[in-house]
Amino acid sequence: MIAFDRVTYTYPGATQPVLRDVSFTVAQGEVALVVGPSGVGKSTLLRCLNGLAPHFSGGTLTGKVLVAGLDPVRESPRGMSRHVGFVFQDPEAQFVMDRVEDELAFALENAAIPLPEMDVRVETLLHWLDLAPLRARALTTLSGGEKQRVAIAAALASHPAVLALDEPTSQLDPQSAKEVLAALARLNVELGLTIVLAEHRLERVLPFADRLVYLRGLEAPVVGYPEEVLPHLELAPPVAVLGKALGWSPLPLSIEEALPFVQKMAVGEGEISPAILPHGGFPYLTTEDLTVVYNGLPAVRGVSVALYPGEVVALLGRNGAGKTTLLRALVGLVHPQEGKVRLGVRNVARLDVAEVCRQVGYLPQDPNALLFADTVLDELYITLRNHGLAPEDLTLAPETLLARLGLADKAQTYPRDLSVGERQRVALAAILVTQPGALLLDEPTRGLDYEAKQALLALLHEWRSAGMAILLVTHDVELAAQVADRALLMEAGQIVREGTPGAVLATTPLFHTQMARLFPGKGWLTVQEVLRYVTSPNGGIAPRA
Repeated sequence: MIAFDRVTYTYPGATQPVLRDVSFTVAQGEVALVVGPSGVGKSTLLRCLNGLAPHFSGGTLTGKVLVAGLDPVRESPRGMSRHVGFVFQDPEAQFVMDRVEDELAFALENAAIPLPEMDVRVETLLHWLDLAPLRARALTTLSGGEKQRVAIAAALASHPAVLALDEPTSQLDPQSAKEVLAALARLNVELGLTIVLAEHRLERVLPFADRLVYLRGLEAPVVGYPEEVLPHLELAPPVAVLGKALGWSPLPLSIEEALPFVQKMAVGEGEISPAILPHGGFPYLTTEDLTVVYNGLPAVRGVSVALYPGEVVALLGRNGAGKTTLLRALVGLVHPQEGKVRLGVRNVARLDVAEVCRQVGYLPQDPNALLFADTVLDELYITLRNHGLAPEDLTLAPETLLARLGLADKAQTYPRDLSVGERQRVALAAILVTQPGALLLDEPTRGLDYEAKQALLALLHEWRSAGMAILLVTHDVELAAQVADRALLMEAGQIVREGTPGAVLATTPLFHTQMARLFPGKGWLTVQEVLRYVTSPNGGIAPRA
């Protein structure tokens, strides 16, 4: 179905190719997972499937790409659109219509599909992707995860032979991600749909993959069955990391594959206490009975939270629970109908948004909202000028900050030419350069590979130690388990649970980490916590010496 033969692709003006000598095949009906570091060329590879590279991007492509017997370079994106459905990292980039139902029908109308068949297809798509309650909603009112599901549904409308997805679960909560992947698996089996997807959250998608394509920059890619390629990955899902540490072979790809190994272990005592430590000092940012109405409906309802210096708080919840609205209210971008937001003792409603954002860095889901300059380094200097700050007054120079975020080699690059993960880090640098006392991060690991995520974790620990107050909105439960001091669970605009990560994540099935699922009832969330205990000679679990 798909064949890459010594494909090399170079963007206009680039000094070296982003893809070099890439060769692999994907049979009809297979699910191929493309993995590798941020910026290594995963999105570019997907764009080769429908001719967007080189027709839209420009540049030079050598070698041969065949999809369903067709040459995408010869056919052009328009010709390939009937055969390849495509879902971008930024779902908003592909929307044409205003409402959910109209967006799904758009491609069918262009293809002159008869109205009765069109109605059936739209209803089927709404059911497959759990979009029926949203059918009449304006796309601009949807959460990031809801938009992503609409984009996937729209790409399936024309019944393509191949579906290419770029980070399809990056904005989805665990349950929504599970439902989307289950729908894709069903389509794969029932329709023989060939699926190629790029994804960083391997713990979610590895069980569905038939083939793994590991891109390694200028080195030749490693291609094969997942269990063959996985040992080549330096950073992998928690269940595989545990398998490597304990010498399991073959390495498990899922909880189900790991269970037989665990069942052979004598797992006894060793539960980690979820007790909450008391806070000290005065909160940096608080809300008092906060209610925010968005689009005519209460998105935040009676929320009272406090964010203290020197702590990381993870805010979790399903798509549309009101998490982003709460963050926007904290910096004054939306105004509450009831209650207050206080920065220290000051009411945020009486402050300029610019003044608040000087002291509270806010990273939105879409990094493009913060990118305006011609180069990455300029983004930071423009931010400083806007806030009346001089570089010499900072304890961390802009150039040093970029280096800490792995962006030193991108300093003179146009930000919007970067991958989503790289743009996310540029936007993070732009809000950090003012050295605020608090950070509000909305899905900061979107588009980040495991290595970049580990670097972000190290920075979060460092900022917390320096006394920064950090509120992290995330669907990445593995990240929350590793970095959070406190976890909040939000449902329908309300905070319904609060406690340590062990008290919230380990006891909330929807937000279980892989280790919590593998060792239920123990309170173990991370591989590091599990490895604190090993099988003792008497068959129990004892702390490692």
